[in-house]
Amino acid sequence: MENFIVSARKYRPTLFDSVVGQSHITTTLKNAIKSNHLAQAFLFCGPRGVGKTTCARILAKTINCQDVGADGEACGKCSSCHSFQENTSLTIHELDAASNNSVEDIRNLIDQVRYPPQTGKYKIYIIDEVHMLSAAAFNAFLKTLEEPPSYAIFILATTEKHKILPTILSRCQIFDFNRIQWKEMASHLSSIAEKEGINAEPAALELISIKADGGLRDALSMFDLNVTFSTDNSLRHAAVLENLHILDSDYYFQLTDFFVNQNHTEALVLLDEIMRKGFDGQQFIAGLSEHFRNLLFAKDPKTLALMELSKENRDKFQAQSAKTSASFLLSAMNLCSQCGIHYKAAKNARLHVELTLLKINYLPSVYQPTATQPAVEGGAGKKSESKPIATASVSEAEPEPEVKPTSTEAPQESPTSKLEEAQVVPDPAEKTSVLDTTETPAPPSEPKIETQAIRPTSHGLRSAKKVVSSNQLENEAEAGMVDKVQQEPFTFEELNFVWTQIAQSFKTSNFINKYVMMNREISLIDSVIHLKVESEVQMQQFNDSLKLELVTQLRTKLKNDSIDLVLDLMEGEVSDKKMIYTQSDKYDFLSQKHPILVEMKQRMGLDHEF
Repeated sequence: MENFIVSARKYRPTLFDSVVGQSHITTTLKNAIKSNHLAQAFLFCGPRGVGKTTCARILAKTINCQDVGADGEACGKCSSCHSFQENTSLTIHELDAASNNSVEDIRNLIDQVRYPPQTGKYKIYIIDEVHMLSAAAFNAFLKTLEEPPSYAIFILATTEKHKILPTILSRCQIFDFNRIQWKEMASHLSSIAEKEGINAEPAALELISIKADGGLRDALSMFDLNVTFSTDNSLRHAAVLENLHILDSDYYFQLTDFFVNQNHTEALVLLDEIMRKGFDGQQFIAGLSEHFRNLLFAKDPKTLALMELSKENRDKFQAQSAKTSASFLLSAMNLCSQCGIHYKAAKNARLHVELTLLKINYLPSVYQPTATQPAVEGGAGKKSESKPIATASVSEAEPEPEVKPTSTEAPQESPTSKLEEAQVVPDPAEKTSVLDTTETPAPPSEPKIETQAIRPTSHGLRSAKKVVSSNQLENEAEAGMVDKVQQEPFTFEELNFVWTQIAQSFKTSNFINKYVMMNREISLIDSVIHLKVESEVQMQQFNDSLKLELVTQLRTKLKNDSIDLVLDLMEGEVSDKKMIYTQSDKYDFLSQKHPILVEMKQRMGLDHEF
């Protein structure tokens, strides 16, 4: 039985022209050999599996070749080339610095350098993984590396250039190897498959090349593994996915479609299917983040060219990227990043991933909102859909007349009042502007309406904007497609009754903070309700937590969409009152109301500071 030789050794390049993806280095070395401009020391640095040691061996063989061609390549026929191929050359020495990293090993090397080569012109020393040398060994090597004999050439190779002393770097001619592009790698694998008689699908070779991440040796190892896994001496895309345990990109495309449609149920079902196939949650999140990154890159032709993908996959990303916004993708990547950071610290890792998917699922509603209001606090959290109200005119806010508010007593609890369900309605009280009143020619049966919804904020009510033509608005109003603005008149007594009813509902629902904020004097001027507050903090708290919900319920119950609420800051009314904070303040206040406390304190020798 013939011994099997792995592809990384069997198809190792022997000439500069056969090196894959490093033309900038091979061209320089060939020119140096042809012009006899050889440095005394070379440093080859770069990622693993990109051809550093291979190029070092080719350079060593070509330097001592007795008949170098006009292109700077070794002839491969002379005695020097033959001895190199048989691994019997006495002029080329390879040293593994990972296991020979002491000062004593460098001293032995220096002793060998003293003797000239028996055959050939040069004595070449290839030191692999040179960054593993100790600092003392580097220092012992400095003098010989800087001024070696005329026949000695050193070729150093490393994957970690930053670990080499600057004094060593300054004495070497440095060559930086690049990661091999996946297209060049796939082409090389295709030629090997053709030589071996293997029927390989292009998609399978592309997947192996991308998975190798720029290392040809890794790609060849995966190639051999998948050929061995195959029973019919062929490479198929599905088999490579299963054998290399790679999650198919179709899962990410399906998941993104679910996110766009806010279908969290199918997203969680798909996650369960992925988990049952044995994929790690952190690996899945990393792949999802990479998918969002590719979608973001696919939005622009310039960044689309940066994606290391086939044309077919680029087209798929470009098609799906049109369905998503850049804001959604950036936020989704941020959520995936946070999930990956905290994944190992999570006690329930799967729940951590599911929570991230649910957050991503509802991102479109944040960046593409509709004219909806948030659900009442304490409810189920479901969105209530409503139609945005369009108007054909631009209305401006008029200044409020300075009228002294009519104060009333604080609303009293009504024993017969019941909690009415709050219906979420659109906010027509805010100003809606027509951005463009020019009519666009369109068939009468298909009116075109462009809408842009703005979600409400905590600092005020902002309603949906809608761009329509006047004729289209009239047609829709006649057809009943547009909700009419409610303007039913109401009295202050009706307002006071509804106000008390809403406050009582908050108290019944145990929202005491909201009940206390509503338990204040109110006055009515036209359709504007004025409420007095004592400080800016109370005003901010009211705007943040209650105003939007309260105005919505008042408009619904009183059937008047022009109702608004204004907070008036009480100036000079509270500042004159001394606030009670300390124990002394409490004692002074109570002793003024009850003078007997002073006598009690003196007789019993009490101290109010306790």
